[in-house]
Amino acid sequence: MGHRVIPCPVAEAARRWPRGPALVWDANTTSWAELDERVAAAAVSLRTRGTAAGARIGVASWNHPDLVVHFFAAGRVGAALVPLNMRLTDAERAQLLALHQLTSSPLEGAAREGEPALASIDPALPAAALFTSGTTGAPSLVELTHANFISSADASAENLGASPAHRWLGTLPLFHVGGLAMLYRCARSGAALVLEPGFDAARANRLFDEGITHASLVPTTLERLLDARGQRPFSGVEAVLIGGGPMTPELLGRARELHLPVLQTYGLTEACSQVTTERRGEADGTTAGPPISGVQVRIVGDDGALVAPGAIGEIEVHGPTVARGLGPWLKTKDLGSLDERGRLTVVSRRTDLIVTGGENVYPAEVEALLKRHPLIRDVAVVPRPHPHFGQEPVGVVVLAAPCEDAELTGWARGRIAAFKVPKVWVRVPELPRNAGGKGDRRKLLALAMG
Repeated sequence: MGHRVIPCPVAEAARRWPRGPALVWDANTTSWAELDERVAAAAVSLRTRGTAAGARIGVASWNHPDLVVHFFAAGRVGAALVPLNMRLTDAERAQLLALHQLTSSPLEGAAREGEPALASIDPALPAAALFTSGTTGAPSLVELTHANFISSADASAENLGASPAHRWLGTLPLFHVGGLAMLYRCARSGAALVLEPGFDAARANRLFDEGITHASLVPTTLERLLDARGQRPFSGVEAVLIGGGPMTPELLGRARELHLPVLQTYGLTEACSQVTTERRGEADGTTAGPPISGVQVRIVGDDGALVAPGAIGEIEVHGPTVARGLGPWLKTKDLGSLDERGRLTVVSRRTDLIVTGGENVYPAEVEALLKRHPLIRDVAVVPRPHPHFGQEPVGVVVLAAPCEDAELTGWARGRIAAFKVPKVWVRVPELPRNAGGKGDRRKLLALAMG
C-alpha cells in the first residue's frame, strides 16, 4: 500500500484472545477468531470485486454485525467505509453517492476457496469517511485514518481502562463517529461489543443487568434509561460516556443516586469522537473534563489570541485524533472556556449563537435553565429573524402539562436576563432529533419560523 502496515486490530485481537467474545448480537456471540475469519473473507471478496486502495465504499445499513465486518474488511484492502445515514431517503442517499463518487457495496460476500486472507492495514490510510452534520448546504465528507481511530481508542483506554472483560453497549448508530470509534475501542482492548439495532430503554436496562460495564449515551437516552429503571440501582458499571449536549444537574443526580458512573464528554467528527472527557475519580458533571491523552485544547478570541482561563472563545483542538488537513489546530466553531485545571466547559455551537440587539445569547445556557421549570420536559432554544434586534430567541418546548406563555416567560425572567428569555414559545409533543440524539437544527428552525 506504500506505507508501513500493521496488523488489523481484529486480527491482533484474534491472536491475543481467540476465544474471547468480540461481538454480541441478538443473544448470539461471535469470538475474536470467528470475527477475524469473517473480516478476512470479506476483505478478499472486496478485493476480488475490484475494490482498490483509496476507494470509498458507501454502505447503507442500520447497526448490524455485517456492518462491523465490512468496516474492518475495507481497511484491509485500503478502502474507506462511508456509512450512510439510514434516516435519509433513498433519493438523498443516492444523491450523496453520486455527489462524492462513492462505490456502493452490499454487506455480503465471502472469499473464494484457496485465496489468501488479508490481515494488515495501513494506518496512514482513511478508515472511514463520515458526513458532517452541517446546518446548511450539502454535507461534506471528513476522512478519518486508522491512526486517528487508534489514537482515540488508546487515549480513551488510558482514561477508562482497557480489559477483555469489558462489555460495551453499542446503541449509537454506526453511521456516526461515536459508534465507529467504539468498534476500534473494543478491538484494541479485546472488549466485547454488545451491538444493538437502536436504543430501547427496557432492553438497555436488561443488558446492564446482564453485565454491561461501559456505554456511550446522549442525555436524552440516559434520561429514557433512568425513567425505565425505576429505583433499582446499577451494579458493576464502570463508566457511561455522555456526549451530544450538556447534562442537567438533575439528570446527573438521578444517575448517581442509582450508582451509574456518568462522565461528560465533548467531541466531534473531525477529531474522531472524544476530545475531552471527565476523569472517573474527579467527575462532578460541571464540565466536559480535560483533554484526552495526546490531545490539546485551547480557547481563542475573535482576534485569534488565547483568552484567559474562564473566558469564552472558540474551541480549537490539536492532536493525533484530528483529521488530516484540518490542522495544525482544528477550528471547531464551538464556543467554550477552560478553567484553571484545564477542564472544558462547552457554551454553545457558534452556529447556534443568537445575537439579539448586540447581546449574545448562548442557547445551551438558556436551555439548562428552562429544564428546571417543573412543567418543561424538554426544550431547545433557536433564533428567528427580528426586524429591529436582528434575531430573537424562540423556545421550542415539550410540556408535561398545559402552561400559558406568560407563566413560562415570567418564570424565566426571574432567573435570567430579559434579552435571554425566549420571546416566542412553540409547543411540540417531542423535539426533532437526528440519529445521534442531538436536536435537528433545521427542523427546529422551521418550527421557530412557524
